Amino acid sequence: MSGRYAEELVDAGFAVEVADAPLLHDGLNVADLAHLLVLVERGVVPSRAVPGLVAVLTDADRTPAAEFGYDPRHGEVYNCREKRFAAAIGRDAGWLHAGRPRREAVRIALRLRVRRDLCDLIEAAAAFALAGARTAAAHAETLMVDQTYLQHAQPSTFGHYLLGMVHPALREIERLTADLDGVDRSPAGAGGVNGSPLTGDRAHIAELLGFAEVIEHTRDAMWASDGYTALVGHAAGLATTLDRLAEDLEIWSSAEFGWVHLALEHTRTSILMPQKRNPYALTMVRGEAGVLIGRATGMLALAKSPSARSDNMIFSYGEVPRSVDLATRATRLMAGVVAELEVDAAAMEAALRGGFSQAADLAEHLMVTAGLDYRSAYDVVGIAVRRAAGAGLTGADLTREDLESAAAEAGLELTATLGDLAEVLDPARIVRSRDSRGGAAPDEVRRMAAACCSVAEKARDAVRARRAGFDTAEAELRRRVAALG
Repeated sequence: MSGRYAEELVDAGFAVEVADAPLLHDGLNVADLAHLLVLVERGVVPSRAVPGLVAVLTDADRTPAAEFGYDPRHGEVYNCREKRFAAAIGRDAGWLHAGRPRREAVRIALRLRVRRDLCDLIEAAAAFALAGARTAAAHAETLMVDQTYLQHAQPSTFGHYLLGMVHPALREIERLTADLDGVDRSPAGAGGVNGSPLTGDRAHIAELLGFAEVIEHTRDAMWASDGYTALVGHAAGLATTLDRLAEDLEIWSSAEFGWVHLALEHTRTSILMPQKRNPYALTMVRGEAGVLIGRATGMLALAKSPSARSDNMIFSYGEVPRSVDLATRATRLMAGVVAELEVDAAAMEAALRGGFSQAADLAEHLMVTAGLDYRSAYDVVGIAVRRAAGAGLTGADLTREDLESAAAEAGLELTATLGDLAEVLDPARIVRSRDSRGGAAPDEVRRMAAACCSVAEKARDAVRARRAGFDTAEAELRRRVAALG
């Protein structure tokens, strides 16, 4: 190699790769330390070269990425590292190439980085689920009208609504944990396509790096991108769940609703209009979800290539960590929003009682007490609601006379005793009646909230333990390499 590259290649090629060096730097250091240790153990590296190699790798490990000297004029990230090592110890730096192509080092580094990033995202998602479940439990009796298509549907509670966002987040935690299991597998020792006798037992290298398993097939270990595509998709899926909540809260925090108010620290004031308090946190979550959807689509586009091509993996080095990091930031932000959210219970209940969300329950009551089929009961209640709304009344104002008159218009007759309609039309009673599994009855909401908290806490604790395991493995690796020098 002459060491000279076309300026446009440096700008559009190596500079793009080197921009990802800060994301991979720590992982490359760990990968190099493990590779050196294995080569020394197997007698590949002569003893005279070992102290110099230990010195340059230890120095690299202690040097922040910003101070390392990554320069696209020298080529991509691995070339930059090689140039620094060769400048320090000459040709002995070449022993690091034994049995390992550059792609293996970078593939290892990416997995080391992403497994930690995924731990952060899972922990953030668990924090969101905990915040959502705790807030839901606190509002298990806060009456509100649930909505579909932004129209009044049926009586519910804010706690029940909020748990409808917690459960999808918990499912994303399951998916992300499976992604972590996939990333926590070692490609080390895969070599070009089918391994190398120089590095020996791949399980031993995996153990040094703190990986849970070895990727079985060596060619697959070097070139598979489906796991990264899936995890970016799941990160986008989590962000989309947060977006749905953010969009609802943005509407409900408007003056037209006034159901919720964001904590002051999650808003931004208008520079021009002193009365405005913009829900900036929600805007950012919504935008970040959109960006992540784009990145997930981009990962799918990158994966559409012949096998054993570098283009999809080269761009994954930056896209995957940045996607997981962005999802983590959005999730932490939304956890804070939910934990600090101010709910105007009176405004919610007033909106509930000011409409006709009892209509479906009233139709069911007519079906049971008057012997009407549901379609006929539906027609009677629909006529009565239309008339009452035109007269400026609410659902609670409906009387037997209203229903009899509506039935007559529908060509039906009500002769049965309908009972106490005030009780039938009471939203609080309707909510209490939803005591089957998953319903909005306060005790059921509290039960579900407690269960969600338990699942989230277990996920949080498990991923913390896993991260601690990574720390322990890497610390032991550094200790063993230091002992060589």
